[in-house]
Amino acid sequence: MIVARVIAVANQKGGVGKTTTAVNLAASLAATRRKVLLIDLDPQGNATMGSGVDKYEVPTTVYDLLVDEMPVEDVIVKDTNGQYDLIAANADVTAAEIKLIEFFAREVRLKNGLKPVLDQYDFIFIDCPPALNLLTINAMSAANSVLVPMQCEYFALEGLTALVDTISKLASVVNPDLVIEGILRTMYDPRNRLANDVSDQLKQHFGDKVYRTVIPRNVRLAEAPSFGAPAMYYDKSSTGAKAYLALAGEMLRRAEQAPLAS
Repeated sequence: MIVARVIAVANQKGGVGKTTTAVNLAASLAATRRKVLLIDLDPQGNATMGSGVDKYEVPTTVYDLLVDEMPVEDVIVKDTNGQYDLIAANADVTAAEIKLIEFFAREVRLKNGLKPVLDQYDFIFIDCPPALNLLTINAMSAANSVLVPMQCEYFALEGLTALVDTISKLASVVNPDLVIEGILRTMYDPRNRLANDVSDQLKQHFGDKVYRTVIPRNVRLAEAPSFGAPAMYYDKSSTGAKAYLALAGEMLRRAEQAPLAS
């Protein structure tokens, strides 16, 4: 029996390629015939739109799962442009965070809601909002691990240290088994000396937690969401699409070397 690896894609800093990573990694793993579910937990709904699903027209969202406790099977969208399943988000999810405050055991609503489908997927990715709020805490509670996309720029290391500290504190309260899945260098330009310096420091501090795969700055990656498709379906020959396929391969190799205890 398969048990899904649940991975939260998180960074408190916006604009680091978090949603791009969630969408393109989900599509790349789905292309290897893995069963993948992507959960959009960001009220902006960018992962939803980037999957080819209209956030303004979608009948159900993660709000229905978290607040109304609708069965998870009833909120999953099967028809996406990335060949993975999706739990959508839109502006309603902002209200979910306010509503959650009223509930007992509010930190584990997502974890409990996902239990019925854990044996139906190989990977479940959660695209977190760029803030530490109740939605992110729900993601951390439900996840086995956290994937951190980050740009190699001046304040990135300081921000990453704070994020790792936050994850550690959260883990001690809501999920003692939570670990860092990996650190992904995004929007990478090898000609930039600062990017190379930060990259070297990352590897010194975090060792093999830093993925060998780097995601380059790529116009096609930036364009793809406006066409409602992951990069591999928008332009499979682009360097961005190839990079996320390489990342999927690296993740699968790591998973084989250190299988998740079920």
